[in-house]
Amino acid sequence: MSRDKGENELPGDVAQVLRTGPFHRALSEAIRFRGLSLSRLRAHLASQGIAIGQSTLSYWQRGLRHPEMPRAVDTVHALEQVLRLQRDSLVVLIGPRRRPTDEARGRATFAELTDTWHATTALLSEFDAYPESRCNRDLEVLSVLDTVHIGTDGELARISARTVVRARTFGVDRFIAVHQADPGSDVSATELVALDGCRIGRVRRQLTSSGVVFELLFDHRLAEGETHVFAFTTYGGASGDSPGYLRTLREPVHAYLLQLVFEAVRLPVRCTRRLRRRENGEPLDSETLLCGANGVVNAYFAGVGPGVAGVDIEWD
Repeated sequence: MSRDKGENELPGDVAQVLRTGPFHRALSEAIRFRGLSLSRLRAHLASQGIAIGQSTLSYWQRGLRHPEMPRAVDTVHALEQVLRLQRDSLVVLIGPRRRPTDEARGRATFAELTDTWHATTALLSEFDAYPESRCNRDLEVLSVLDTVHIGTDGELARISARTVVRARTFGVDRFIAVHQADPGSDVSATELVALDGCRIGRVRRQLTSSGVVFELLFDHRLAEGETHVFAFTTYGGASGDSPGYLRTLREPVHAYLLQLVFEAVRLPVRCTRRLRRRENGEPLDSETLLCGANGVVNAYFAGVGPGVAGVDIEWD
């Protein structure tokens, strides 16, 4: 009869990650070594009087959420017992308690932030990314640079976006983007062009909502913790004086820079940098920006999200 794998028989790689962390890797390696599915692990915990959702266990082992201490200490101790680990071997890897605001930020949805995106984001179901909380959940957005060109007639002519992300798990190979044009725009004429670090995958358009959802496929699968830079441009589809540009930030972003480039001799009367909690909410922050003789306006946002960041344009 074979012997059970006891706590002193852990292989070197599992023992090492239990000593050094991080918590989610240690938990994942211990679960893998014991050969337990999450449903079986949850059942073992339930037999000890510990109620926890299978989705929560999945988030913990993937690093998408973190046990909140001290509330979760009994659950983590129970995990140690079920996985036959030394007591406190997982608890010591949890570290200080995260601020509640950090937890809340990770749960924001497009529906909570916007009023006009509902029909467009329904297209995410075709990418296995609906509800919105599943969209790009394995990627952390570090920084975004949007360069928005305003054409000769005041229309939004093209948007070039350069994004830096970091993989939360191994194997991430794509980013799903949502482009919401101004109401009445012809998104059937919107053209998507990959610049570097990606190529265009599937594209879905919804004429009634003036929205487009599309995949940006990376040139390789990312390792856990790997950073990746990719860029693309969106052309056409808009007409008339643009009221401005907004980016919806579902999760926190370390740095967001928005540049407006006015290509016409005619310049706007006023440009105002605004940060809102939701699309039509009162501004949390507002600043009048200078449009120089070169026709460029810069709006910088540090450590923002979830929320809606952008620049409002006023014409004569």
